Amino acid sequence: MHQQDDLARYGYRQELARQLRFRDLIAYGLVYMVPIAPMAIFGCVYTSSGGMVALAYAIGVVALVFTAFSYAQMVKAFPMSGSVYNYAGRGISAPVGFLAGWVILLDYVLVPGLLYLVASVAMHATVPSVPVWLWLVGFVAVNTIVNSVGIRMTAVVTRVMLVGELIVLAVFLAVAGWALASGKGRFSWEAFYSPDTFTWSLVAGAVSIAVLSFLGFDGISMLAEETKGGSRQIGRAMTAVLVLAGALFIVQTWLAAMLVPDPDALLAGGDPNGTAFYDAAAVAGGGWLATLCAVATAIAWGLPNSMVAQVATSRLLYAMARDRQLPAFLAKVSIRRNVPINATLLTGVVSLALGLYMTTRADGIALLSSLINFGAMVAFLVLHVSVVAHHLIRRRSRNWRAHLVMPAIGFAILAYVVVNANIAAQRLGLAWLVLGVLVLAGLYLSGRRPVLSGLAPAQAQARDMERV
Repeated sequence: MHQQDDLARYGYRQELARQLRFRDLIAYGLVYMVPIAPMAIFGCVYTSSGGMVALAYAIGVVALVFTAFSYAQMVKAFPMSGSVYNYAGRGISAPVGFLAGWVILLDYVLVPGLLYLVASVAMHATVPSVPVWLWLVGFVAVNTIVNSVGIRMTAVVTRVMLVGELIVLAVFLAVAGWALASGKGRFSWEAFYSPDTFTWSLVAGAVSIAVLSFLGFDGISMLAEETKGGSRQIGRAMTAVLVLAGALFIVQTWLAAMLVPDPDALLAGGDPNGTAFYDAAAVAGGGWLATLCAVATAIAWGLPNSMVAQVATSRLLYAMARDRQLPAFLAKVSIRRNVPINATLLTGVVSLALGLYMTTRADGIALLSSLINFGAMVAFLVLHVSVVAHHLIRRRSRNWRAHLVMPAIGFAILAYVVVNANIAAQRLGLAWLVLGVLVLAGLYLSGRRPVLSGLAPAQAQARDMERV
């Protein structure tokens, strides 16, 4: 009952069903992150890091552990859906919350489209007789149907898929370990540090790409209104998922780096076909292992990963719509299924349209990846600021470690990564932010100034004036 009281305190009703347990959150986060995610972008991270691919993932874990800690602080303060949108809006001011939601929308709306596109291209390469667009339509249709049935169905399906991914990963780790012990490849620590190529800016640029594999742990915060046990479960689950998945990422990329058939060629020419990991798998176990890893990656990105991405996106749209910052129809919740049905359907339609369009561009996957990573990291920066603004400044907290030191370190690491990110992503991301500012100005001019429920208009206005 107290969980419903938490929402009532902010003027919301408990419309979504609280059915998820801690283990469901762990499964959701792991599926969203995909334990075998590095297989798809291994070559790109390897080339960008000068071969220090495991180091890039290790730094990514460290940076995002601080981010997970900040999420835990804010979800305890504001236990509701909406993630950074709500945390920045209530921790700093409503206009900042709108812009944070706008920025992370770049991440959440584009992620399902990217996942469907990558999976469809991979499946087309495996089964050329089925065109990319047909695979894409099939993936979108299956996931939209499952997510429309209810969050419990999503949880069950994703758990089954997660078991399959972990089995494939276990097979690769076992075969790769045995191959190295048998003299194949070359044992080396250069995936963690290579004196010939190491620079901090080089590694930071690689981390900005590797972050794509980690996106998803933050999506757990979108389920705050559907979780049993309160906000503490959200924080625990985010940290656990991040550390567990990070360890898996580091081990598999380290093994693959030692099995790359021609490291110099990969560093010089890159991985335009996205097959570097599968080439390493072929060295370890032959063609069957390469095919197994490729098909497993395609299915993982196309079904369970994009399924939970659609859930997170629909919850963000739902949270912003019920605050009248997006069209009201997106706030409609199915009475029978307890899911934001219109937001779920719109996410499927947008993902399909975006995926189909990007199939016509040679740089579709690279463009989407860079935009998604930029949007996520900027949103994480705002999150860290929200912790300091809400707890240290407004609430006068004297817990310096939790409310200043930890978010400050997380902010500094991510800021350095953003500065060294892809220039095209920086430009397009900033253009999206400017568009958000224009939309915000339009809301003010039309008399729809962002006001979050649970804050009196006068109080909200005073708070906005203090923060702007």
